[in-house]
Amino acid sequence: MIQIFGTNKSFDVKTAQRWFQERRIPFQFVDLKEKEMSRGEFDSVVDSLAREAGGRSAAIEELIDKKSKDYASIAYLDDSDIEDKLFENQLKLMKQPVCRNGKQTATVGLQQKIWETWK
Repeated sequence: MIQIFGTNKSFDVKTAQRWFQERRIPFQFVDLKEKEMSRGEFDSVVDSLAREAGGRSAAIEELIDKKSKDYASIAYLDDSDIEDKLFENQLKLMKQPVCRNGKQTATVGLQQKIWETWK
């Protein structure tokens, strides 16, 4: 089952939802305003991104929304502190949408080329 994490106000989240709907690919939308990722879900996303990005810190870097007004609060922290802060402030600091296909594959942002391989 594909999961889309984000908020209803995000244009990119709406685009992702529409992309899956148009292809009749079922998905579950998780509104980060109502329910943030559990630690297990977060770690699963980071692990799958790390396989593609070349390590955990690169995956965390990919997840961070550097345009966020709260980015300054984590910009100068150590990698381990950044990961905890990102987990604690998913709504304010995470780039959207985060799409997850099972526990093995995840994407950040609009990644239609990768989604095309998901069935």
